[in-house]
Order: sequence, then C-alpha cells, then structure tokens
Amino acid sequence: MDDSARQDDLAAVASIADPQRRALFEFVARHPEPVGRDEAASALGMARGTAAFHLDRLVEVGLLRTEFQRRNGRTGPGAGRPAKLYRAMPGEISVSVPERHYDLAAELLSRAVEESDRARTPIGPTLERVSARLGRALGDAADSMPAVLERLGYAPVDDGDDGMLLTNCPFDRVARNHTATICAANAALLDGAVHGLGERDVAAVLEPRDGYCCVRLRSTRQGASTSHRTTEA
Repeated sequence: MDDSARQDDLAAVASIADPQRRALFEFVARHPEPVGRDEAASALGMARGTAAFHLDRLVEVGLLRTEFQRRNGRTGPGAGRPAKLYRAMPGEISVSVPERHYDLAAELLSRAVEESDRARTPIGPTLERVSARLGRALGDAADSMPAVLERLGYAPVDDGDDGMLLTNCPFDRVARNHTATICAANAALLDGAVHGLGERDVAAVLEPRDGYCCVRLRSTRQGASTSHRTTEA
C-alpha cells in the first residue's frame, strides 16, 4: 500500500470514531438497497440535517457512494427531483498501527498451497519459491530497496554497518505463532526483492534479534560480512 492510500484509509477509519457517523455507516452497510437521508435519520432518531452531514462526510472519505433515484416510480416532467441515496462501498478498509500486511501473508500461503497441490511438492520450499517470485516482481517495479521496504511497512533503520535492520514485521502476529514458516517466507520475499532490483552489494539474511524483524539486510561489500541466504525462485 502506498502512503497516499494508507492516509486515505486512516482518514476513513478516523471518520467513524464519531458515534453518530458510525451508526449511520453501519445502518447503510446492513441494507442491500440504497438508503435515503430521511430513512436513515428516522431509523436512528436524528435530525435530517445531521444525518445528511454525516452521510456526505462518509462519502468524502470513501466509505459510502451516492446514487440518485425517483423512489415514487414516476418519470418524466412533474415526477420531481431524484432522491440522493447512499450505499456502502464494496470491498473493505483495514488499517493497523504499526503497519501490517496479513493480506499479503494470506496471498503467499494460498498461492503456495495451490502450487504445492499441483506439483505435489512440499509446502515449505514451495512457499519460499512463491515468496521469492513475488519479491522479485516487487523489486522489478521499484527504484530502490528502501522503496520496497517502505511499501511493505518494514520501517528500516541503518544498522551502523552499511546494512539495515527492520524495526517492523508486516506479518508480526502470524510470525509469532508460526515463526519458522513465516520467517523463511519473509527472508525469501526480501531476497527476491534484492535480486529483482539487481542489488549486488546487499543480501537478505535470517538474523532474528529482539525488537526487530527476523530478516536483516546485510552489506556484502568488501570488508563487510558476506554470509547470506539465497532462495531459488
């Protein structure tokens, strides 16, 4: 997720901190048909103007969308103005602080299961191959390794030795419960990104330490440690 999209999602989530706005959103979201201002105001016991204000705010932050219909069924001259109606936007908004990407973990695991079933190969190595391929695609599409790390929420910091420590794991909760599996996939993902970028002086290595992601980006330039993990895609 890029920074502007994340900011939009944060704004959307913040917008429903207001209890009246949240109640209106939930009321509209429960209805398969579009909802009018009068209907929403009456159902929730609030003034029409208040309901209209909050409904339009929910549209502005991308949680609702509007459409216009003549609800009396009449058409043509004299039928009156169409009513402004509201529907919930399709899809979902998920924001975590610090940033997490459990949807990416689910995608990697799902792809690995499908590929493992087709090829009748063990799931662990298959997950690493799938992760490395996606990492390469991310690297191919990026200008730099910091850009890849920022996109995925790793929050890198200089390790003082021409490498980077990652202060945030985007798969934190899953990694806590399934450390070996997720950390191996994590390392393969970032190793793939390194290769996709054509980086020759950086390696993604499994190097767990308290307070940091299990993967470290280590410099392989002369004078630095050259030990690293390579995952074949």
